[in-house]
Amino acid sequence: MCLKNKTALLTGASGGIGREIALSLAEMGANIILFGGSNLKNLQETAFAVSEKGVRVQFFAGDLTDEKFILENFELAVKQFGGLDVLINNAGVAFNAGFDKTPLDVFDKIMNINARAPFIIIQQALPYLKKSDRASVINIASIVAHSGYPYQSAYTASKHALLGLTKSLANEVYKDGIRVHAISPGGVYTDMVKISRPDLTGEGMISPKEIADIVEFLLKNRGNAVIDEIIVHRIGKEPFLV
Repeated sequence: MCLKNKTALLTGASGGIGREIALSLAEMGANIILFGGSNLKNLQETAFAVSEKGVRVQFFAGDLTDEKFILENFELAVKQFGGLDVLINNAGVAFNAGFDKTPLDVFDKIMNINARAPFIIIQQALPYLKKSDRASVINIASIVAHSGYPYQSAYTASKHALLGLTKSLANEVYKDGIRVHAISPGGVYTDMVKISRPDLTGEGMISPKEIADIVEFLLKNRGNAVIDEIIVHRIGKEPFLV
């Protein structure tokens, strides 16, 4: 219960990794703001599962490409909970196509959700995080942030941007006591992966729960040893190759 009476804001909580992270946060005692997403049914299911753990939870459904939605609802959400201690940027979208087959509007959407939205949300969160004695930002990047995967140019560009943002942010705020981490997984079997990589069957792939366990580890182990990034690959991939 290391986050008892603390507040966490999580994006991308309608299923997959996000739902597992939400449940893990609740197990640690955090009150939770589920932020963004248009799938009301799935958000409600996540919120209900979290509430069963005995913590406060509220969701704010909306489009993370819409700056107005972020600005108006972030302030409302955090004030209702009286502050913010943990921010996890998990929302993401992908697209699997050749470079010359990727429409500009798709590129813009991916960059907006995967990189621009976290940038805006972090800007809004910083004044609150600076007041917390357990402030953490965790950005869910990707193994593609370290490599140039074919047929994923827009997604790869967005995750490179998110990782670069994470590095600069960490160097700006560590003296304020804010821990900033990146988790860069490859081969997590989520609905997004099923769409972007239909060639994968799920065999030997990482489960969303395993990523949530890593988030839990980072939040629980807040000693003198600081982990900047954790790169995770599935069991069938060669070690140390990204």
